[in-house]
Amino acid sequence: MRYYLKKRMENIVSMKLLLPVLSACALAVLSGCAKKSEPAAAAGTVTLNYANFPPASTFPCVQMEHWKSEIEKRTGGKVKVNTYPGGTLLGAKDIFDGVIAGTADIGNFAMSYQPGRFPVSEGMDLPHFFADAKTSSRILAELIAAFKPAEFEKVKVLTLFTCPPAMVMSTKEIKSLADLKNMPLRSSGTGAEVMKRLGASPVAMPQSDVPDALQKGVVKGNVSSGEVLKDMNYASYCPFVFKTDLCVISFAVVMNKAKYDALPADVKQAFDALYLEQAEWTGAYVDQHVQEALVWSKEQHQLAINEPSTEDRATLRATAQPLVDEYVARVTAKGVDGKAVIDFIRGKMAK
Repeated sequence: MRYYLKKRMENIVSMKLLLPVLSACALAVLSGCAKKSEPAAAAGTVTLNYANFPPASTFPCVQMEHWKSEIEKRTGGKVKVNTYPGGTLLGAKDIFDGVIAGTADIGNFAMSYQPGRFPVSEGMDLPHFFADAKTSSRILAELIAAFKPAEFEKVKVLTLFTCPPAMVMSTKEIKSLADLKNMPLRSSGTGAEVMKRLGASPVAMPQSDVPDALQKGVVKGNVSSGEVLKDMNYASYCPFVFKTDLCVISFAVVMNKAKYDALPADVKQAFDALYLEQAEWTGAYVDQHVQEALVWSKEQHQLAINEPSTEDRATLRATAQPLVDEYVARVTAKGVDGKAVIDFIRGKMAK
């Protein structure tokens, strides 16, 4: 018995002596694994969060998903982009400052939501009567690249684009500018001022409130680009379109400057290469989408489209010109060469 007790005590002592050794080995193995994982983490993907404000089905979010896809493909998986449509990360008026602060790495926003803050961009939203969004998007991107305005000095501009030129969609048929007299129309920004000077009664409200306002007769129509006829089902309320080709709304996709500066050189090159390409892609996409919306509206709701006469188009341009002159005077007083901005835009339109 004494022999077995002695052996047991010797085994216990041996285990006590062995435990520190085993622990040290285990720590060494774990430490070795951790060291091996460090290079993998350093060479891992860059994850970026992209904030957007409209619903996922709208064209500003379609372009966001296209950009994400292109960047992830062109960087060979070095960049992963998480997208947040519908204001789920930042609201429409918070995106620009949110990107500067780093709440989002990238954000898409409309400059007109913050009047006076983007004076160079504002020149694009005047009534220039662009033919389509592809043209206006390209000119906007070229304008900002050429002028490098102070309004974007705190961010990296990744691309810019516009919606298509606005049309008047209404519950009552409009065949000429005279039919606009005293008509309450939902309109915003520069478009509202144009409608006012043409004799209509502009009413400011979010797009989301328009269907209810149309049903209640608060407004008789909406001044907007044509894709909403299908995307927001406005054709069911407004079976008439007066194709005025009025103002566009400008959008910018911007990135936190420090986040961009920290990217590898080849990734920066991929981002920069998409600047103009993405602008033109977005414009072409939404132009096609408008055409599809018009066809759908004709088929589903018997939409009728009227074009202004030559005389009415001349009146539209004459009505718009004082707004351009007022813009030049206003921004020039703030140190921006407003005439140079307008001359650049008009010069590009003429090409």
